[in-house]
Amino acid sequence: MAQQEEITGATVVGLTFNDGVIIAAEKRVTLGPSLMSRGGKKIFKITNKIFIGVAGIIADMQAISKTLSAELKLYELTNKREPSTKAAAKLLSNILYSNKLFPYYTSIIVGGVDATGPHIYVLDPLGSLIEDKYATLGTGAELAISVIEGSYKENMSREEAENLAYKSIKLACERDVLSGDGIDLVVITKNGVEEKFIPIK
Repeated sequence: MAQQEEITGATVVGLTFNDGVIIAAEKRVTLGPSLMSRGGKKIFKITNKIFIGVAGIIADMQAISKTLSAELKLYELTNKREPSTKAAAKLLSNILYSNKLFPYYTSIIVGGVDATGPHIYVLDPLGSLIEDKYATLGTGAELAISVIEGSYKENMSREEAENLAYKSIKLACERDVLSGDGIDLVVITKNGVEEKFIPIK
């Protein structure tokens, strides 16, 4: 289990299931105690099969996603093949570490599916890299991980994984005032990607 604490509000969850990866994040954007937006985006498409979920400062999230996406497009053109999830995570680790003196204020979950199966990797602002089956980030991370650790199992079905991701973020939103306003959820499998918004009931 990989878990990071954040300086800004967010709850982001990543987990693997039998056929793919789920990344989910709530949508509230805060600045200190102030609510800035109820429609923030914390999950970003990097390639057709790789997404990142990010907790931290919105500007840094956007900058990292654009940089990583551009670097991986260059990789694909140069090598004539799609990058693996591991290659994307290692490249991002190098980008973060190279900025360690002026770090991005973010922690990141990289999730994707490639020829070796579904993978998620967790990175802190300095580029430390850990592969795991599930992870949580943000101010709601401790609440979310309590749900996941109690129910996660190897080779879950897609439905089970979606329900677990929803329940973990729902609990965090009920107890963490910096998290809320619905859930963005991305499901990545070898057959494609589905993105959806789920209201919190």
